[in-house]
Amino acid sequence: MRKGFTMIELIFVIVIIGILAAIAVPRMMATRDDAKISAQLSSAKQTVDNLGAEYTSQGAFGANSITDANNGLDCFTVAPTANAGEFTIAVAAKDATRCPATVVTALQAQAAANGLTDALGAAKTYTFAGSNVVR
Repeated sequence: MRKGFTMIELIFVIVIIGILAAIAVPRMMATRDDAKISAQLSSAKQTVDNLGAEYTSQGAFGANSITDANNGLDCFTVAPTANAGEFTIAVAAKDATRCPATVVTALQAQAAANGLTDALGAAKTYTFAGSNVVR
């Protein structure tokens, strides 16, 4: 007599694995999006702080500072304004692969809640005053 699993036992195990996978995969995807949102918020906040510190210490933004800051963010755009010491930051997916629509939607609410953009999620203008600190 041969020993082994019956076809019903194998099908039962496959069904259980399928049910577990159906539960686990969406949770893993949500966790990945949450991590992307947190990383983008952190990067955007750091960018605002860095640009503010640069303007405060130098009295002006460097020639490529805002462009470099904009290139370093996937889900935000940084743009200079007509006034010295000002720039705007807004949620915008520059690359759908690196910043999917699900992340942009959640990021708009999170950025507004954290004060990074205005209350409606639109672009916010940051203004800094230079001190011309001498080193």
